[in-house]
Amino acid sequence: MDFSKHFNRHSSSLTIMGDMRKDNVSERFMIVLKTDDKVIDPKKSPYAPGNEAMTNPSVLSLVAKDGMLQRLQDNEGESFVKNWAIRVFESKNPIVSIDTENSYSDKPFYSEPAYGYHYIVVASPNEKDTFATIDTEQWSNVLVVVQDRLRWLYTQKGVTYVSIYADHGELAGNVNPHPHLHILTFSTIPPVIETESESSHKILNEKGVCPICQTINEEIGGPRQVLQTEGFIAYCPWAPSYPYEFWISPKKHVTRFSKITQKEINDLSLILRATLGGLSKTIKNVSYNLVFHLSPEKKNSRQIHWHIEVYPITKSWSGLERGYGIFLNDVSPEQAAEILGAASRKELANLVGIM
Repeated sequence: MDFSKHFNRHSSSLTIMGDMRKDNVSERFMIVLKTDDKVIDPKKSPYAPGNEAMTNPSVLSLVAKDGMLQRLQDNEGESFVKNWAIRVFESKNPIVSIDTENSYSDKPFYSEPAYGYHYIVVASPNEKDTFATIDTEQWSNVLVVVQDRLRWLYTQKGVTYVSIYADHGELAGNVNPHPHLHILTFSTIPPVIETESESSHKILNEKGVCPICQTINEEIGGPRQVLQTEGFIAYCPWAPSYPYEFWISPKKHVTRFSKITQKEINDLSLILRATLGGLSKTIKNVSYNLVFHLSPEKKNSRQIHWHIEVYPITKSWSGLERGYGIFLNDVSPEQAAEILGAASRKELANLVGIM
């Protein structure tokens, strides 16, 4: 599906933003948020059908009709699309904005404008749904929308990197339980992605192998494998930062999520739904972050084998973790993979109709 024609405008209602500051020693970034938006009615979900006026107008609303998906959008200030299955709009509380002030400061107190686009993708009209309960077809539609949003954003000036993530549960930083994803752009490459891409590039040059490909070859059928489908594998990493952390990666070497096919999207939807379902069955009321690690797609040779990382939040970090970056886990990745694998295989069997 080509949604590019629906992504050619932006709302003028965004708040003037703060700045993005960089620590002079660690080069860690932080963003100062400046927003005066107030919740209109805390008892209503702004992402639920009937409450469209609580958000910015949609740039895309998918509506199922006669077995097909129609691609519509709201008429700004006039009417809202009804009976939508997925809805995309600019955040009313954006972390970055294209209307940010054009201000900079030098080291040691370096800052730059928090410039970028911030879109919300509502993954289901049902606010009681979660990423672990929506069906695989809905997941596929969500991923297609995300993929096309990604492609369009990389055509825009000032976009160096597109980040995609979802937060589930209060401990994961989510204040709205209605299932949704964030798509944010940055004018610089985030430090974690920069470090990962530099390291991957170095290993590839020195050893002639992609480190993720090397890892996948070792993990397939191994003690940390959670689940695999035709084209993807889910596994617990060797040195996780969180108990029950797992990654989902294409088995073959692919650096761009924007290039994967519909068949691969359907396959990814299946393993996402099965593993998130398995996680929710393993840890009741679990909070987690779901983060896409993608290559920067603009004139950059530092490419990474794209993948998705899922971080369950089961305990608070200690001073050792926050202050020194040494992580303590009370569940080994091998134990976590065994437990998650059993639960995920049951989910997969139910999804594909195997009893």
